[in-house]
Amino acid sequence: MLSRTADHLFWMARYMERAENTARMLDVNYQTSLLPQSTDRAEQGWRAMLSISELTPFFRQRHGDGVDARDVMHFMVRDEGNLSSIYCCLRAARENARAVRGALTTEVWETQNQTWLEFNRLLRDGAFERDPSEFLEWVKFRSHLSRGVTVGTMQQDEALEFIRLGTFLERADNTARLLDVKFHELIEGQDWFGGSSQESEEGNFYHWSAVLRSVSAFVIYRKVYRNVILPEKVAELLILRSDMPRSLAACMDEVVANLERVANARSGETQRRAGRLRAELQYGRIDEILAGGLHAWLSRFLDRVSDLGARIGQDFLVPVAA
Repeated sequence: MLSRTADHLFWMARYMERAENTARMLDVNYQTSLLPQSTDRAEQGWRAMLSISELTPFFRQRHGDGVDARDVMHFMVRDEGNLSSIYCCLRAARENARAVRGALTTEVWETQNQTWLEFNRLLRDGAFERDPSEFLEWVKFRSHLSRGVTVGTMQQDEALEFIRLGTFLERADNTARLLDVKFHELIEGQDWFGGSSQESEEGNFYHWSAVLRSVSAFVIYRKVYRNVILPEKVAELLILRSDMPRSLAACMDEVVANLERVANARSGETQRRAGRLRAELQYGRIDEILAGGLHAWLSRFLDRVSDLGARIGQDFLVPVAA
């Protein structure tokens, strides 16, 4: 496959997954902001989201030092100048799909194109302002639809493997960021692992159930643990459980498997690094991760995922100089 084609397919998938995960992060913050809490606590949640998304300086340039929920939502959903906004992600996904229409089935292209057109119609009609949660749910649904149509209609060849490689690398990055947002915001400086909390038990339940619902993991948590929602169990489910589709372990299983199928003479070191990261997740223990600091662990994980993305670009997506 031409590296330029692989590049478009890889980034089409990454941008669609990024749009979904941005919607997930916004939705959990929006739902959490509706819970009884102080103004400072609510503002802290929005600041944490901007910080983890590495968008705080750019947001300040456009909106000043104050952090208002409406401004953050607008910035992350429809701001054309923010390349990480849902608007820009869906536009980029559609443009990458258009560049390689010949490598896609008609159904995949029409799904990408219709998503972009319908998104703009909803924005014009004020759907986002009327019900942010319903609007964000629509974004997640369109991502599910795109992924299902891709797997259901594409030939099982390198094109599909680069799409899935982009999907799961992006998902690993975004699941780690979502975890970092909520755990860093709610736990840092508090003895919530095995200790008493300053929050009420009911408040804790709604906070952690919102986190689980944001990654479609609430029902899975109940099936696996059959217990009250505990922060350390949430972390274990979303980091180490390979049977949880959006966990870091499940994402790295897919990244390693797809790397093996598209391997070339240059990709040995990339495969080694991906395999090592998967092995650490496969044999890791949540108590060891928490003992060393969850925020620090997730930061290292994000650095390693970023390194894998750069190496994949060098190995497969950048044309080799003659």
